[in-house]
Amino acid sequence: MNVRNTLKKNSDFRRLYAKGKSAATPYLVVYCRKNRLDRNRAGYTVSTKLGHAVVRNRVRRRLREIVRLNAGAVKPGYDLVLVARSRAVDAQYRQLEQAYLKACGKLGIRQEEGK
Repeated sequence: MNVRNTLKKNSDFRRLYAKGKSAATPYLVVYCRKNRLDRNRAGYTVSTKLGHAVVRNRVRRRLREIVRLNAGAVKPGYDLVLVARSRAVDAQYRQLEQAYLKACGKLGIRQEEGK
């Protein structure tokens, strides 16, 4: 994922938390909002409550890879923030991926199978 396709600013995160839609799964919470661009941008939040830096970075790397590999499964033009929950630390990669796709389906931003 390009640097320009990531959310870094605190104001972007706050805007999504306040005005975006959210969907929760046991492993993560996904916030989304339209962004007037032709691409998706993603941000990741992993609390210090989940563990030390090594643990948090492992969860963050997995989430980044899930978003990158499933970019075609999500409609373009959205800002996304993925918030990891405590179960994400011990979850397998496939469980996290299914949770992400399920949350996107709940939000109505998932691409149809035929496209």
